[in-house]
Amino acid sequence: MRIILPVLLCGMFTAASASAQAPAPDPVSTLVGRLDLERYKATIKGLTQFGDRRQGTDRNRAAVDWIEAQLESYGCATERIKYVYDPPPPNPNGRGRGNTGLAVGGGRPRGDKIPTGVNTDPMKQPDEKLRALNMQPTTPGPREMVFCTKVGTTHRDEMYIVGGHMDGHGWGEAANDDGSGTALVMELARIFSAPDVTTERTIRFALWNNEETGSQGARAYIAQRQGLQGKESPPGSGTYPEPKWLGMIQHDIMLFDHGMPLPDGTMRKEQRAEADVNIEFQSNSKMAAESQKLAWIFEAANEKYATDYPAAVGPHMTNTDSGPFIDIIPAISLRENERGVQIGNGWDPQWHQPTDVFTTYTDKDFHLGLNAAQTTLGAVAGLTGATLPK
Repeated sequence: MRIILPVLLCGMFTAASASAQAPAPDPVSTLVGRLDLERYKATIKGLTQFGDRRQGTDRNRAAVDWIEAQLESYGCATERIKYVYDPPPPNPNGRGRGNTGLAVGGGRPRGDKIPTGVNTDPMKQPDEKLRALNMQPTTPGPREMVFCTKVGTTHRDEMYIVGGHMDGHGWGEAANDDGSGTALVMELARIFSAPDVTTERTIRFALWNNEETGSQGARAYIAQRQGLQGKESPPGSGTYPEPKWLGMIQHDIMLFDHGMPLPDGTMRKEQRAEADVNIEFQSNSKMAAESQKLAWIFEAANEKYATDYPAAVGPHMTNTDSGPFIDIIPAISLRENERGVQIGNGWDPQWHQPTDVFTTYTDKDFHLGLNAAQTTLGAVAGLTGATLPK
């Protein structure tokens, strides 16, 4: 005993000393580690039960209800924006917005390209059940979108908006455009809403409607809530229904980076080895410098926290719900490819097509979306001061 006891005590002191010197776990890494590929896929799959979720239809309204129920199950307090959409007459060539974003900063097309547009022919959908689900046409009238909020502690009057659009069209399931972005935002809402997660600043998770018709949901949000920013209500309560907007981060089409079309118009079957998460800002906006700074923060978060795919920052953000924000606050968009130059020129053959269904995509494709989620979670956790109990 005279010999063994000092040895044991020495070992105990050595272990205690090593423990005292070990750095505390990074709470952001812990939160990023809570993202799970199968959960992400399951959320996308849940969205596809409503077909293409075209705005102005019962399936769109059912999807809004489902999204709200999921967010509430995470403990994320929900609200809705209500507005009216009275659309112009349909475009007879069926192209929707197509490549119109190129005129306002989408970049100059290069390389091989194939025509793009919006499928309006139901008979191009070979799945009869899905075709029947998508058959109800859109009608003008009232619209709704849902969002939920993680309230900050020390700076609850300041907020980052994290968004994705839940509507789609084209007679598919809108699995990628934009089930992939919607599911990403929902998964982040789930993780940040966990009872052991604290953030200094507020985070709002917005699931926009009417993106495909010109971002009317996002525009209604701005029209109704921009003037409320930073106003305590009721006075002295410490409650801010609309905290000051610090930045808007959009997620729109996250899964498919197989490269440009081949000369014969076909596509590679596998995710390309050079696949990356595109982080875009708009270089001709009033907030270009601030938006670019935000984009580089996200690129650094990708470098630190994303497991498989790198990020690339580009100056041509267009045709998504961050667009209405670009002259108001720093705004960026995360995507599978550059929207104007690449997606707009055929890099994603599922875009607005009947083939945009869950079974089109492989785990390598879903991993690209998961890496975008890792990127955003890492960046937003840092920007909002996310912490976990010690």
